[in-house]
Amino acid sequence: MNQIIVITGTSKGIGKAIANYYLEQNDFVIGCSRTESSITHENYRHFSLEVSDEKAVVSMVRAVKKEFGKIDILINNAGIASMNHILTTSVESISKLFNTNFIGTFLFTREVSKVMMKQKNGRIVNFTTVATPLRLEGEAVYSASKSAIENFTQTASKELAPFNITINALGPTPIETDLIKAVPKNKIEGLLNKQTIKRFGTFEDIINVIEFFVDEKSKFITGQIIYLGGVNN
Repeated sequence: MNQIIVITGTSKGIGKAIANYYLEQNDFVIGCSRTESSITHENYRHFSLEVSDEKAVVSMVRAVKKEFGKIDILINNAGIASMNHILTTSVESISKLFNTNFIGTFLFTREVSKVMMKQKNGRIVNFTTVATPLRLEGEAVYSASKSAIENFTQTASKELAPFNITINALGPTPIETDLIKAVPKNKIEGLLNKQTIKRFGTFEDIINVIEFFVDEKSKFITGQIIYLGGVNN
């Protein structure tokens, strides 16, 4: 039976790769981004919105439930990064990071969980980053926004477990996407050298962990955080 999968941030990069992967499996994918859709497929639906816009998120999830009657998987991929020393970080920058990274993740989790709890089943996968356990200089606020997601994931796992909903988080290493284009080469190389496996991550590496989290056999796994590349906290 086709799965109904909601993925945030599907216009490019990791989100688009995940969406295309599940579309190839003949699942139905409902994506969103600030921009118009960059995916054309009969099983794909797109919503243009800000993930931190409560009314827009509520409206999107209601529309998905109305059309499909259920949501099997939620992948909270949407996120933005920023690399600044704390002395040059503005409050505006902090607000943007937390609105997209944390509030967006929270809103989609809350609204989709309401659908999942009625069907007494669901899988939620959130995104964190290796910048959090590595305590990378220049990424204090970005890491803090992802730390909030980690704590939220672990606490939410306890609240959602009675409804047979699992929620876990995945922390990728640098992937060669637009997100890291602005990061100096020496910074990226320094980060890769801190990993046990010293290479860029790939879309396949990420999808492998997502597939593990959402597999029916993983129903006993919740509140967990997996960092790629052999990075530990």
